[in-house]
Amino acid sequence: MRKLKHKNRHKTHANPLEYTGLHKRFESALQLFVYDDKGFKEDSDCTVEDFKKIDLTKNNWLNLHGLNDADLMERIGDFFKIDPFILSDIVNTNRRTKHEEFENTLFFNIKSLLPTEGTDNIHVEQISFLLKKGVLISFQEKKSDFFTHIRERIRAHTGIVREKKTDYLLYLLLDAIMENFYITIENEEDKIEELIVLSKSSSNPDILIRIEKHRDNFNLLKRSIVPLRDSLLAIKNLKDNEYFVMIENDSFHYFSRLSQKSIELLEQIESDMGILESASNFFFSSQSHKMNEIMKTLTVISAIFIPLTFIVGVYGMNFDNMPELKYNNGYYTIIGVMVLIGLMMVFYFKKRKWF
Repeated sequence: MRKLKHKNRHKTHANPLEYTGLHKRFESALQLFVYDDKGFKEDSDCTVEDFKKIDLTKNNWLNLHGLNDADLMERIGDFFKIDPFILSDIVNTNRRTKHEEFENTLFFNIKSLLPTEGTDNIHVEQISFLLKKGVLISFQEKKSDFFTHIRERIRAHTGIVREKKTDYLLYLLLDAIMENFYITIENEEDKIEELIVLSKSSSNPDILIRIEKHRDNFNLLKRSIVPLRDSLLAIKNLKDNEYFVMIENDSFHYFSRLSQKSIELLEQIESDMGILESASNFFFSSQSHKMNEIMKTLTVISAIFIPLTFIVGVYGMNFDNMPELKYNNGYYTIIGVMVLIGLMMVFYFKKRKWF
């Protein structure tokens, strides 16, 4: 079970913009797209001084890779007038998925989950979005290719991304991240199928360890998607809020699609966790069945030797007046009787299908 732990973070000079994630070796880098239906401009090595290129009459997408540079984060916050608490949530990767809406700002952060190749682990990365009038800022812990296809759409003017506002771009980015959930769940399902086959053919206890690992993975997925579902439902309900203008009225149905996707993902996770529970139960049942078979075999063997042991015990007593001891063929007779009794018992047990 995941437990909340208290961490003493009281410092003499506390920095609220200190990055808490694992990707501290990645340098910060900015990319800027300025586009509309007529054209686009791309700056793949943008600086804070280049923010003057932002044209609020067009759509502007500013993407930041790497959250280690607290000074850069602070300068971005000053330029776009971002609340310090929001900046703190962006660099604190321990926060759960959440959203906050203001009159002129929508803040959204989400966990992106992908399987780690060659292991049963899941890689987690927090990605945050800040939607303001004419500007969408995305914050990634490290450089990745989650949004490559969206950049290509903007460059090639395919689809309707350049015809829409930045709220539609936010929908595309969230949808791209949600696709990672599908990839992760599909990978987990492949691993589950493998475990089910192994549980039917092997009694290795490592199988149970792997089953518990994948159960933890599904719980991680569930903890990431449940707050996402709640946030998307809240955004969908903003349509009737006349004071919130960050999302166009004709764009709310896109976020409704994302909300429906999150519900489908949760339903699939529940189904897969049920299959995983069945695999665990089958493993224990298989182990119990094998143990019962062993105990049954040992019991049958013991039952066969009980009368034989009795005979041996009788003739092992040191009485002088035991006529059978004086027979010339007494030894062979008793051995024959013991063999006959053993064979009769084996035949009887076999007939009753006790083994």
